[in-house]
Amino acid sequence: MARLWSKISALLPHNEEQFPLQFSDKVESSVVEMLKRSRLQLYSDSTSASRMLNAQIILDFSWEKLNMGTWRLVDKEWRRVYSYGCLFKVGALCREDPSADEVLQAVRTCDMGLLMGAAIMDNVLQVIVQILQDEVRKSTKEEDKNDLTEAKRIKMESPRIPVIKEELAVPRIKCPSLESFNTNYLLPLKPVILEGIIEHWPALNQHPWSIEYLRSVAGCRTVPVEVGSRYTDEEWSQTLLTVNEFIDRYILNKDGGKGVGYLAQHQLFDQIPELKEDIRPPDYCCLGEGDEDDITVNAWFGPGGTVSPLHQDPQQNFLAQVVGSKYIRLYSPEDTDKLYPHQSQLLHNTSQVEVENPDTERFPEFAKAPYVECVLQPGDVLYIPVRHWHYVRSLELSFSVSFWWS
Repeated sequence: MARLWSKISALLPHNEEQFPLQFSDKVESSVVEMLKRSRLQLYSDSTSASRMLNAQIILDFSWEKLNMGTWRLVDKEWRRVYSYGCLFKVGALCREDPSADEVLQAVRTCDMGLLMGAAIMDNVLQVIVQILQDEVRKSTKEEDKNDLTEAKRIKMESPRIPVIKEELAVPRIKCPSLESFNTNYLLPLKPVILEGIIEHWPALNQHPWSIEYLRSVAGCRTVPVEVGSRYTDEEWSQTLLTVNEFIDRYILNKDGGKGVGYLAQHQLFDQIPELKEDIRPPDYCCLGEGDEDDITVNAWFGPGGTVSPLHQDPQQNFLAQVVGSKYIRLYSPEDTDKLYPHQSQLLHNTSQVEVENPDTERFPEFAKAPYVECVLQPGDVLYIPVRHWHYVRSLELSFSVSFWWS
């Protein structure tokens, strides 16, 4: 494992003097001194325990700062402090002869820095985690055959596909020109399913996404997971799990646990570049006002039965289906009054109505709201116009990618 530290140290400045540690006066001098002490230890022969202790003090102190109030009000300086703490902890874990468990702990530490911190030193944590992940792959044995058998069983189970009446079906069109899409769907804000526009994605052909593939490229990575079948449920919560833990617990149900978990987040593709390289923003996004950097890309991975309650988003949306199928229903923003949005500011963009089992006494106008619906299959891309209400239910194990753009 000595070669592991040589690879990591090659990414760092050659000496302590070249290692940047500059903060505004928002960061207490005592914290800056602790950072400088950890920097010194990075280039000296301190004990592993001493390095770990100082790094953990930095992490604990900055973690409190990150969790003192609303996330958007957290000063970026404290996010940078947290990232430096993660870097120093990785140094403490990997400096000598790390065990396999210590390498995994270092991967998690990098992920926490990527999720909660801010980029430092040309986003060095992202580069380090790739080196660590390669080390994990070398030492990881082939997946248990029982896992593969269970994954294949899940794929073979046929979902119950709802019957879509022709008059309610979202229209489908194959590879329309930019001008045709703009005139017939974007400007009038009409939902449509676009066929044949993502067939070139590696995620659909060169190395199709699957449980096995996700394990191979991201199994040891720590990601945010939504626990609960829908975010409006009282028991809904969020937690951090490795991708392997998520698959074992909520896809394969290895521990016999109940409940539904859903990997739904916009940072997955920044965290795991291998997955980002497997997809491409639809060409039609160029009709928007921003450039490609302004597109928000979200991952949605979970078992059948997961529901996104009827809600609306403030941007245009292309929902691309990669694995499995989903039932989707859409309502025009013109019928918002019939959809009974929550009164609270937090959920004002979400309907109170349970779409497929509505309470007609509480919500009598809901039945009068016209809608269109569809079943999205692998390779389909649904255009969801800005502020159009949409309800989504996974019919089986499903992986989708959404592109939000203005």
